[in-house]
Amino acid sequence: MNKHISLSPSLSIPKLIIGLWQIADMEKDQSQLEPIKTAKYLNDYVAAGFSAFDMADHYGSSEIIAGTCKNNHPDNDTIRLFTKWVPKPGVIDKSEVRKAVELALNRMQQTSIDLMQFHAWHYPDPSWLNGLTFLKELKEEGLIHNIGVTNFDAHHLRIALAHGIPIVSNQISHSVLDRRALGPMKEVCEQYVVKILAYGTLAGGFLSSRWLGKNEPNIDELQTWSQMKYKRFIDAAGGWTVFQQLLSTLEKTANKHNTSIANIASRFVLENNDVAAIIIGARLGENAHIEEHQALLNINLDDNDVNLIEDAISLLSPVPGNCGDEYRKPPFLTASGDLSHHLETIPAVYDPKVISSQRKQVYSGTVWEEFAGYCRAVRQGNRIFVSGTTATHGKIIVGGRDAAAQTHFIIDKIEAAIESLGGELKDVVRTRIFVNDLNDWEPVARAHGYRFKNIDPANTLVQANLVGDGYLVEIEAEAYLQK
Repeated sequence: MNKHISLSPSLSIPKLIIGLWQIADMEKDQSQLEPIKTAKYLNDYVAAGFSAFDMADHYGSSEIIAGTCKNNHPDNDTIRLFTKWVPKPGVIDKSEVRKAVELALNRMQQTSIDLMQFHAWHYPDPSWLNGLTFLKELKEEGLIHNIGVTNFDAHHLRIALAHGIPIVSNQISHSVLDRRALGPMKEVCEQYVVKILAYGTLAGGFLSSRWLGKNEPNIDELQTWSQMKYKRFIDAAGGWTVFQQLLSTLEKTANKHNTSIANIASRFVLENNDVAAIIIGARLGENAHIEEHQALLNINLDDNDVNLIEDAISLLSPVPGNCGDEYRKPPFLTASGDLSHHLETIPAVYDPKVISSQRKQVYSGTVWEEFAGYCRAVRQGNRIFVSGTTATHGKIIVGGRDAAAQTHFIIDKIEAAIESLGGELKDVVRTRIFVNDLNDWEPVARAHGYRFKNIDPANTLVQANLVGDGYLVEIEAEAYLQK
């Protein structure tokens, strides 16, 4: 196996990246690790060829430690620093983006960021697209070399790419337990040539010999946020008994290759051609597992190995939803240390205008609303009527020539309008779809089908001559609130 891969002309990375999220765990008592001393632990990884480090603005002092390592290392040009920006839910302005990037640069003591990764909390709020657009501008300015995203689902990754955001990677959970990356995400990655940076390949350490044959732990007994999170994944995948069967199968394959369960689980993820690299967490100052990491990249799984593991996986229940859903919706919401507490503080996208005791209206700010004298949506009593909605954000069209991307952005706007008036997408009872080109009916219908799965409103789809160049689809909706 080639031990390096190119994400872009300016970024070649090892197939195994060292993740520094555990620094937050190590510093959760409010103490901070000493940067120079701790940075020296990274030198052994660099010497072994693992010269890329993944961080985030909320991983304690990880950015300071990794930057100290790079600046003091004789081969500092070989070291790649990846970080993430996780803004609070709500409006994102240009100054906030610049401030976040400059803070990361200051903490890492660098003049540019190899890979800046962006996380979005609430897709109905189009601020996430603003954030990526501003990051693109800072890339053009030279403060960022490459843009990535983290925990994006396939549909919103599609929107961003179709809109012209030069995204090279999506960092998502992907393991023998969690196979969501093989769903819609695979299609988007292949269509737009985006690679996956896979984390959670060891499920917080559960995919190891340590847990083989052991009794099921109580979630309250687990010591790290990561373990709490992935125990919930195990539960969703069918529970402890089928998980033990999976571990037994991985052990058989590990014994055949004279390696560990952890290495087989990680190497199996690398069988997905869309995966550029896996991210392995490190607790600095403890066992670095460098020899085991090197062995991982030298394993060659044959067809029998793959088929045996696939048979064991087939006994599991598929993890539901899309990539990244665990950060936005049940069932994988975890402790506040995993940032899911932000879901309780997400503001309404639009401020309702109260017309009377029975009537409220919201406006999305498009050029059409004021020009033609209408609102995005109106609530009358317990009914909400959403105007014909296009993929318009301010004065621009979102989604390029990708009809599915435009559809998903439109449904986000519809959801935002309904939520701002006190409803939910599940309250929708009727949708009407207008496509400009009848050849687009299938990707539009599929996108509608995904977003309204198990809601199943009444629906009509027709061809129409839409007003405005570049608009591929327009949708209107009606919702009925039971409350």
